Amino acid sequence: MKSKLFKISTRLGKVFAALAMAVTISNVNSTCVFISHQPEMPAESKKLRKF
Repeated sequence: MKSKLFKISTRLGKVFAALAMAVTISNVNSTCVFISHQPEMPAESKKLRKF
């Protein structure tokens, strides 16, 4: 039972990591409509920009 739970948790971890990366890339390449509301982006996320 422990090995099945470990396999499921690692698969879910990989899915959530990929989802977090996709959301981060989407946020880096877009801007907020309300300029005063746009938060400061971390320095590590600037290397994911496509332009």
